Amino acid sequence: MKKLFFFLFITNAVAAIAQKNDSILSGVYYWNKLEPLKEDTRVRRQVLEGKTFALEYFEMHASTLEPGKAPHPPHTHADQEELIIVKEGQVKITISGQSKIVGPGSIAFAMPGDEHGIENAGNTQATYYILKYTGRSQNIDRGKQAGGSFMVDWNELKTSNTGKGFRRDFFNRATSQLRQFEMHTTALNADSVSHAPHTHVQEEIVLILRGNVEMFIDGKLFKGAAGDLYFLSANVPHALKNIGKERCEYFAFQWRD
Repeated sequence: MKKLFFFLFITNAVAAIAQKNDSILSGVYYWNKLEPLKEDTRVRRQVLEGKTFALEYFEMHASTLEPGKAPHPPHTHADQEELIIVKEGQVKITISGQSKIVGPGSIAFAMPGDEHGIENAGNTQATYYILKYTGRSQNIDRGKQAGGSFMVDWNELKTSNTGKGFRRDFFNRATSQLRQFEMHTTALNADSVSHAPHTHVQEEIVLILRGNVEMFIDGKLFKGAAGDLYFLSANVPHALKNIGKERCEYFAFQWRD
């Protein structure tokens, strides 16, 4: 019993420290409220930027490209990892000289020092999310040993039945910036709940792909639809419900230092 009380004390202490030090707080970011900014070759929408308990720096935005366009030449980051998530359209992603054309739901992950670039390879607009971050305990060798940079094509993923819908697993591994980074999608049948309100030490982002949902976050309810994003700090109670008449689906990615 003493061990349980000690665990609960430490968990609550970590949550309090996280909320004190975070500049990105738990909540919802609505797609239709993101300001579109026209740049030379793209329209950019800033989603969030700041720091979290696990990340010294975290920035996320969405870019929309016209056919044949790229946001900038291929480049590298000295101390940041980058995750690309395709929202719509067909894009060509190149990492360290290896290229692949992928569509909605596909992702790419670039390690620090690996040159990477993206361009619209289709005949219509392409939109994708970019997550860039710097961890508080960097270890390049750890990231290389875990597999380095990679790409995942949505069409090549298998689904597993969950009883309430299905799930697609993308990856679960250490990286150069994080001790654990896990990503999957969940599809929920109408009027289903992901699980009871719960907490975990990992920080989490939930990105809605389709459908209408309601997220419980620390005693409050936030509705969301396709393109909307929820950020969940460590140890913040949360749960998601499908409030639509059709199946919903969303990305969930969690990480810890």
